[in-house]
Amino acid sequence: MKAADSLLGGATPAVAVVDGDGSVIGWSRAAEELTGYPAAGIFGRSIATVLPPDDARPDVLVPRTGMMEMRRQDGEAVIVRVDSALLTLGDDAEGRGESWLVSAIPVSIDLATDTGALLESLISSFPVAMGIWDRNLRCVWFNEAAERLRDGYPYYRIGRYLTEVIPGIDNDAAREAMLEVLADGRPMIDREAHWSHGTEERVLSISLLPLTGVDGRTLGVCSVALDFSNSKARDHLDLLREAGVRLGSTLDVMDTAQELAELAIPVLADYVTVDLPEAMLPGTAPRRPPPATEAGGPVFRRAGVASVHDGAPESLWERGETVFVPPGSPFIEVLRSRRSHFEPVLDTSPGTWLELDPDRARMIHDTGMHSLIVVPLEARGDVLGVAVFVRTANPTAFSKDDLLVAEELATRAALSLDNARQYTRERLTALVLQRDLLPHDLSGSDTVEVASRYLPSDTREGVGGDWYDVIHLPGPRIALVVGDVTGHGVNAAATMGRLRTAVRALAYLDLAPDEVLTHLDHLMAEDTLGLDTMGATCLYAVYDPRTGHCTMATAGHPPPAIVSPRGDVTFPPLPPGTPIGVGLGTFRSHDLHLSPGTLLALYTDGLIETRQADLDAGMARLGAALTRAAPRSATLECLCTTVIDSMVGDAPAEDDIALLMARIRD
Repeated sequence: MKAADSLLGGATPAVAVVDGDGSVIGWSRAAEELTGYPAAGIFGRSIATVLPPDDARPDVLVPRTGMMEMRRQDGEAVIVRVDSALLTLGDDAEGRGESWLVSAIPVSIDLATDTGALLESLISSFPVAMGIWDRNLRCVWFNEAAERLRDGYPYYRIGRYLTEVIPGIDNDAAREAMLEVLADGRPMIDREAHWSHGTEERVLSISLLPLTGVDGRTLGVCSVALDFSNSKARDHLDLLREAGVRLGSTLDVMDTAQELAELAIPVLADYVTVDLPEAMLPGTAPRRPPPATEAGGPVFRRAGVASVHDGAPESLWERGETVFVPPGSPFIEVLRSRRSHFEPVLDTSPGTWLELDPDRARMIHDTGMHSLIVVPLEARGDVLGVAVFVRTANPTAFSKDDLLVAEELATRAALSLDNARQYTRERLTALVLQRDLLPHDLSGSDTVEVASRYLPSDTREGVGGDWYDVIHLPGPRIALVVGDVTGHGVNAAATMGRLRTAVRALAYLDLAPDEVLTHLDHLMAEDTLGLDTMGATCLYAVYDPRTGHCTMATAGHPPPAIVSPRGDVTFPPLPPGTPIGVGLGTFRSHDLHLSPGTLLALYTDGLIETRQADLDAGMARLGAALTRAAPRSATLECLCTTVIDSMVGDAPAEDDIALLMARIRD
């Protein structure tokens, strides 16, 4: 009976034996007491009489293992944890063969012995009151912290229902919230609640978590109440809530580090610094083991600093400057051990690490630093740096609760820093690739003057696949190209490079614009170019100075802006074409005459489209900008700069921008 021994553990469960057909053939006294069924009244009946069947497999009567709702003979429901073990009793006279030993323990007993003790040890540092309520809103378990609240909230009592009316206790909101969780099975997290008892008023953060059985039904609710009646606890909670909103709002490493420093002032500390390795900062090489200074410490830079005093006089280094980290200091130990350094009373006596750092020692003395926490910034297995929390003006030493809050802040900040690091690295890689793949020796001809600009996106989406090109064709003709690959990042930049190469190869075949786009569409649709499954738009135009005609075709790309010698701006009605990669090849060329002095502006949608304005509104703005900025005496380089400044201004670019301007020479 080793199986039975493993099921029983230290509790006294209700035990039954069930044959292969699901019929009860054994029934313990504890089972009688738990279910209300005597042995004579249950023998031969299905175990489904008291335990729910498996809805997914109704033909299988063998009981499952897990938490579920048991139905007593009197109709009352009891939440139990069920374990099942296979027994081999031999081939008896009735041919039952294999049977099952089934053990059921009421949740209230199980939690009070094992899980309850574990939870109590895990949350001993916080005033967490926990209770478990069944589907009838009856209390079946609560911990010691909940018992301390019972004078003001008497529902923390085994067997008491939340539906009971107790004079002087307003329980309507709690009851309705718990019923809602039972109904939809979704947790309710961090809802503020106020209640008073006599002259005492408490502020609680309430969370309700559904308890789901193996059949997917909600069997009950676990309530978690954090008492934040004292102002310090409320301040800590507000700090962590604000951290959840602010940290990670930017994908800039330096900004994220500064956000962490500023968040902790003054609620947690009077002075905070965030120091990161050089490889974490923008513009540095990919991450590698940090080099060592002459003193043997890693090279860090100050990424964030904040103080309750103006100008942060406690900091020996400005943001961005190299920070000296002496060997044997708490900073080195935190990096090595990946554990926080907690020094409620800062030791400045002779013989400490401060003897190797006289500048810090002097600053500590001058500013009255007396309590220190150093926390590693660790994310996804990497230590990204350290955050230092110091008290000067606040005479109270750091407590263990303060350490827990500092570590929680550091954990959230480290994930945001790692996201920013990865984004910055990928963006720089994509930007370098993008610029390497764009033409470096863009040149016009005796008949056409050209200039260009590329502006990468400043938003989270990162560098895209915008491109432009000028291709000299046989004779005096010249081709002007602008395109935009769907998506962002390295893949978009690489796809752009392949498309630009393909356009050049097709252009040298001396094909008409619509034929170039048709071949390009087929190549991309068939993945002949080895591209990702991205689409692209493209505008291809050919100008022949011998006739003054310009022939162009578009593949889902906005039309060029044409500025006449008189300054009138028009957008030619090009025949619509599907984006490249669809494989339909529905492209037609459009021919128009360009007089000497005419200006063409080919662009990508990042120049004209924003979240607040569509393409039509953007084209109208572009037309107005060109009207103001296109005197014939201005150079094209100046015109490119003026147009982009007028369209984008000081706001960050929401998408990549490519602008190619061409002017027909007189």
